[in-house]
Amino acid sequence: MTATLRLVAPSRAAEWSESDIKQLAGENKRMAMEMVIHKYRERLFYHAGSIVKDWHEAYDVVQEVFIKAMRERRFFDAEFRMKAWLFRVTTNLCFNMVRDRKRRGAILEGMQKIDRAHADQLDRVFQSERRAEVLAAVDTMTPDHREILLLRYYDDLSYAEIADVLEIKLGTVMSRLSRARSRLMQHMGEDNDLMD
Repeated sequence: MTATLRLVAPSRAAEWSESDIKQLAGENKRMAMEMVIHKYRERLFYHAGSIVKDWHEAYDVVQEVFIKAMRERRFFDAEFRMKAWLFRVTTNLCFNMVRDRKRRGAILEGMQKIDRAHADQLDRVFQSERRAEVLAAVDTMTPDHREILLLRYYDDLSYAEIADVLEIKLGTVMSRLSRARSRLMQHMGEDNDLMD
């Protein structure tokens, strides 16, 4: 690697090519990742913002993209297309966020329909006098726990279907769902039998 590459400031990262960054990664992966962040963060932020229509959420998405990039073992491989990967992951995360937002809106709308069939246990709770309390409790949970509870007890998906939707193993579905139920029960009070 040339001395010129080592001395270029992150503020000039936009001028660096992917091959320059990959070359730097051979000596210093941390600095190479900083260069990637400086080179792409603004474009990814505006790309995310154009999809989710919320700048705070766009910022969160871009942060998550760079975390995923740091964990991607192939990221600095010679044939790996960094820019394409970054934009693809950003787009997917944004569409997931928009989908989740629509799902929450549908849940709130569905709660207003008193004549909705009692498909499962959580629906019965939502339609009871405590539905607002339960939703408030679910809303305070982590995104993983909130999503898995809604998929299981609101959308009535099987464990296998949840595993497919979330792209996780069946065992992970069962353990995450168990932890989410326990946390919800703790929040609601241990004498509640919301989910037998």
